[in-house]
Amino acid sequence: MPLQHRAQFDAVVTFSNGGGLQTQGFRVDVPHAGTTEAEIARLFVAACRLLMVEHVELSNVRVFAEPHLGTPAGPSEGRPRLRWVELNHVIADGMVTYPGLPEPEITPHLTREASRNIYAEGTEFTIDRISMLGNTGTYLDSPFHRYADGTDLAGLALERLADLPAVVVRTAGSGVRGVEVDALQDFDVAGRAVLLHTGGDRRWGQPGYAQDAPYLSEAGARWLAGHGAALVGIDAVNIDDVAPESAGARPAHSVLLDAGIPVVEHLTGLAELPPTGALFSAVPPRISAFGTFPVRAYATVPA
Repeated sequence: MPLQHRAQFDAVVTFSNGGGLQTQGFRVDVPHAGTTEAEIARLFVAACRLLMVEHVELSNVRVFAEPHLGTPAGPSEGRPRLRWVELNHVIADGMVTYPGLPEPEITPHLTREASRNIYAEGTEFTIDRISMLGNTGTYLDSPFHRYADGTDLAGLALERLADLPAVVVRTAGSGVRGVEVDALQDFDVAGRAVLLHTGGDRRWGQPGYAQDAPYLSEAGARWLAGHGAALVGIDAVNIDDVAPESAGARPAHSVLLDAGIPVVEHLTGLAELPPTGALFSAVPPRISAFGTFPVRAYATVPA
């Protein structure tokens, strides 16, 4: 009988609507011996078909190989069914991201027609060139963006960028521009991507996108840094207040990036995510001595 890797663990589950669940010695099939605790927790939630899960804490985790027995949502049934949610803006030639900054220019380096003179008959390619600022589309700021000695894009650890448990803080429709501590303090943000759903993306691509735009207050940024947020994102033109009266101050950038917390700006689609339970990813290329670059931000949500 073929061997299959399995994980055995104790778990404590907290639900977003109240209550909890504890189990000891639970087992699920896992893909390989190196499966992370976060992956094991997702398989456990799927195997038990749990809903409205806010947090899963595992302990006494042991991964081992044994003859395959099969558990719901284990490898015998494929990966747990997921819903994939795009949270980024599409980059196109001439689009405006931050009003006043240069627009991207997308041009061919080698056209399909010209490539026919290079490759075998019936074979053609296009090789394209793009000239753009790092601050284009939906992008991620590394600490180097703000601080000369901060971590650059090449130095960011993947565990701070990919498959982060997400917390969605909603202020959209409230009429309040600044996200303050009172909107954050009921959430457990430690080790999580905190995504600010302000509704600012409604005016994306319009002249008024940067006018009276939502933002994260300095006090809110300090609260998130002090409570261990892994990443902070916003669906608006900037994480900071860019109104003229702010006089160019960027306290949220300063506080978060000084704490090593990456910032993602110009998100969209956050209304598609639940308050908790999604996994968020926003991974830029590894570029040295570079602070900001576009990302394909997305989330996965149990179907």
